[in-house]
Amino acid sequence: MRTQTIGEALPAREHLPVDVAGRPVLDVVIPVHNEEKDLEPCVRRLREHLLKTFPYGFRITVADNASTDTTPAVSAALAAELPEVRSVRLEQKGRGRALRTVWSASDAPVLAYMDVDLSTDLNALLPLVAPLISGHSDLAIGSRLARSSRVVRGPKREFISRAYNLILRSSLAARFSDAQCGFKAIRREVAERLLPMVEDTGWFFDTEMLVLAERAGLRIHEVPVDWVDDPDSTVHIVRTATDDLKGVWRVGRALATGSLPLDRLARPFGDDPRDRELNGVPGGLARRLVGFCAVGALSTLCYLALYSAFRLGVGPQLANAAALLVSAVANTAANRRLTFGVRGRDRAVRHQAQGLVVFAIGLALTSGSLTALGAATGDPAHSTELAVLIVANLAATVLRFLLFRLWVFPERPTPRNDR
Repeated sequence: MRTQTIGEALPAREHLPVDVAGRPVLDVVIPVHNEEKDLEPCVRRLREHLLKTFPYGFRITVADNASTDTTPAVSAALAAELPEVRSVRLEQKGRGRALRTVWSASDAPVLAYMDVDLSTDLNALLPLVAPLISGHSDLAIGSRLARSSRVVRGPKREFISRAYNLILRSSLAARFSDAQCGFKAIRREVAERLLPMVEDTGWFFDTEMLVLAERAGLRIHEVPVDWVDDPDSTVHIVRTATDDLKGVWRVGRALATGSLPLDRLARPFGDDPRDRELNGVPGGLARRLVGFCAVGALSTLCYLALYSAFRLGVGPQLANAAALLVSAVANTAANRRLTFGVRGRDRAVRHQAQGLVVFAIGLALTSGSLTALGAATGDPAHSTELAVLIVANLAATVLRFLLFRLWVFPERPTPRNDR
């Protein structure tokens, strides 16, 4: 399960302070590679927009990753002329690498980035970062696939974008709508914990960051955007798609094995202390009950199907024991991961052994019910057996939840982290 120790879990979100002397609230990164033509008009237009519309201090950081044209000179000239602009040079290519480098070194509490072609309407920038400044959300993304978005692009890119979104939803259970729109923001304290977990240094960087954030329970705010495709984009579609699919496989495998320390990204349940310290109310009980019931319903269906299959060849007691054993192992594994949030292989064998003890108690209840039924009716109908087993399983389920929560997956005390 998720455990929080001092210095590990994120604190509750708070509204960012407005008057921070000498430090901008927002740092907008523009990653570029050989963009000598578009860089200067992009920076000047973005700066002018922020000066007119953004009520806090800001910085624009040009992250040049291994350009071979005059992009470094253009970037340096802009930084020398405009006080809100700075230039960073990286000798290796990769959008993800550029963002990780600049964001990791930035002192701004809100970090954002956008593509140099300014395909996204800048009027969406303030709505993008406002939920992060207010403390409402942890990350924010522009979405070209929202219903109210207005998008101009060719059918090939539209198909690729929607197909990629479908792959993410089906393989990684992603719920955000647009992973690759070059218009995102993140709170700095979240970036400090999240970026070390993101391995990709290229175009998959965005997707990996969002998937891990979502799985950790962080709040992602989506902003519908107006977006016009850049016909001169230099993105290699086939190579990027191949790299993205490799990334999907790698991240999916890591999530399945529980090898990522997502607990370090856990947030308290709200900003009001009353939401975090309710006397007599165990934290997360309602969520765990829902998860346990969902797993229990599926395992009960599995158990009844197995019992009916085994009953064709053996007696009721043996069929019940075999069906209950198989479903109990699956039930313990599913509850371990989905209901109580325990990931990885640590103590997995011990949990299964304890689950088998719980299984034995359930077996005693159900077998006893079958014995009592046989003694009462002699030769009961199969439907009667199933009805009795359902009732016995309901009683066993209540007992199983209590034993799981108090013995197999007990709550660990959470040291208070006084802010």
